[in-house]
This record gives sequence, structure tokens and C-alpha cells, in this order.
Amino acid sequence: MMDELDLLKKDWQKKEADLPRLSYEEIYKMTWKRSSSIVKWIFYISLMEFLFWTAINVAFTDAEAWETIKSMHLYEFTIVMTTLSYIILVFFIYKFYINYRQISYTDSSRELMKAILKVKRTVTQYVWFNIAIFAVSLITSIYGSLRYGPDGKKLVTAAGEAGNEALFWLLITGMILLFVVVFITLLWLFYKLLYGLLLNRLRKNYKELEQIDV
Repeated sequence: MMDELDLLKKDWQKKEADLPRLSYEEIYKMTWKRSSSIVKWIFYISLMEFLFWTAINVAFTDAEAWETIKSMHLYEFTIVMTTLSYIILVFFIYKFYINYRQISYTDSSRELMKAILKVKRTVTQYVWFNIAIFAVSLITSIYGSLRYGPDGKKLVTAAGEAGNEALFWLLITGMILLFVVVFITLLWLFYKLLYGLLLNRLRKNYKELEQIDV
């Protein structure tokens, strides 16, 4: 039995020795190409996402929508938030492009590892910025509707006349927070699916580089 095991072991070692072994340069080039392609796709996806949300915003924000925003006393706030959001989003897209350019011209595993970490950090900041913007916009819209919208005014007036205005606002605040948490969770899952797969591949590339960077 032991002789058979020894023979199998020697046979396996012989086959393993015959397998082609990749050099440091070959492993680095393959990892670099994969990483560059992933970062390029991150840039393309962020650009498509920006164009998609811009098209949605233009399509649904007509003169009537602006009048509704003005009636809720959110006109100035909306202008400032929209302008600031577009500026920061364009900045993030520019950073994604710069990350892609930098990772395309790295010439060592150490530099490529730094570039991968930078991409991961940029994507994380981008995702949480989008989530924060959506959350703030959602909260202010709900508050404006309740405070100044015709239906919201009726509810607030009815609660005040019944002597339950404090309880009403407490319940509304709890419902808003619950709704925002659910919305943020769904949005986070969406971004996790959208960018998480690409970041996982980058993470695998980073681990490969760690093994060869000795």
C-alpha cells in the first residue's frame, strides 16, 4: 500500500514539474491587464449612471414640478443641492478617469497595489456620497410635503386640533427614519451589486500582487 502511495506521489510530482511556471513579469502583466480593464469599466459605469440620472432629472423636472418645489419652500435648497451634486459627481467621474490613466501606466507591482487601493477608496467615497445625497433629498422632500403641501397641511392641522401634534410629529419622524433606512439599504445593495463585483475582482488582483511582491 505504501509503495503504491509513493509511486503516485512521485508521478504527481513529475507531472507538476512538467507544468509551465509563470514568471514574475508574466503574472504582473496579466494582473495589470485585468486591473486596468476593471477600472475602465468602473469609469464607464459611473459615466453611464451619471447620464441616466441626469436624463431622469430632466425628464421629470418640468415647470409644474418646479412650482411644486417652490410651494414647499425648497426652491433655493434644491438649486444649491442639485448644483453641488453635479459638481461633485463630475469630480468623481474625473477621478475615476485619472485612476484609470494611472493604473494603465504603472510599471511595478507595488505601484499597481497602491493604484488598486486608491480606486477602492474612490469608489467607496462615491457610493456613500450618492447615498447621502439621496437620503437628504428624500428627507427634505417628505418634510416639505408635510409642512407646506395641501395634504400635509391637513394632516398637521387635524393633529393640532386633536391636541396630538407632538405625537403626530414623533410618529412621522419615526416613519420617515424607517423609510430612509429601508431606502438607503436598498440603494446600498444596488451599488454593492453594481460596483461590488468589480471591486471583488480588484481585491483578488491585489492579493495576487501581494504574493509576488516579496
